[in-house]
Amino acid sequence: MANAAASVSVGSSGMTRREFLYYIWGASIALLTAQSAGLLVWFLIPRFREGEFGGKFVVSVDNVPAVNSEPINVPDGRFWLVNLDTDQPNALMEKVSDEGPIKGVAAIYKVCTHLGCIYSWTPTNNRFECPCHGSKYRLDGRRIEDPAPRTLDRFEIEALDADKNPITNNGISPAIEVNGTDFYAPLELPEGTAYLSVNTGARKVGPKQELLPNVPK
Repeated sequence: MANAAASVSVGSSGMTRREFLYYIWGASIALLTAQSAGLLVWFLIPRFREGEFGGKFVVSVDNVPAVNSEPINVPDGRFWLVNLDTDQPNALMEKVSDEGPIKGVAAIYKVCTHLGCIYSWTPTNNRFECPCHGSKYRLDGRRIEDPAPRTLDRFEIEALDADKNPITNNGISPAIEVNGTDFYAPLELPEGTAYLSVNTGARKVGPKQELLPNVPK
């Protein structure tokens, strides 16, 4: 009886060898699963090189268009580069009554917000025009004519110095809210800007705004 009691006492005071091995086996499987999941996520996350759509495009400020002039086409990056200033209005860019000042450089995605067609700049009409369904946009991407439901999307811009290092003092496109939509405002280039880095992996959807009033169609 004494031996039986001792056996029960020992068995109930700790785990058996079999239980210990089960715990070790379970922990090993859990660790292996976590490592495998981490490697899978790392493999699936897209990694883009500089100059490849989805990555960053470095553009010299020498290639930035003059204020309120025709946009520069960057086909590999799928964007238009524009230089805006409503304090210097002309036929391409003029502030209307529901807007504040618009000033700086913006990178505009080259895809129409209606059904995803590739639009182009039409010099004779001083605007972007989509050949698919007739949507039209001002130089800054704000819509002039339906059926486009909203302003054209924009990419993030960062100012770089002559060594292509980021300029930390106000050197990145400010995020603003327009009609409840988080959007990139044009970047006013800080002193010392030699290059612009356009991040085509950082895109903000254009806001829904009223059609531009009093604009010839």
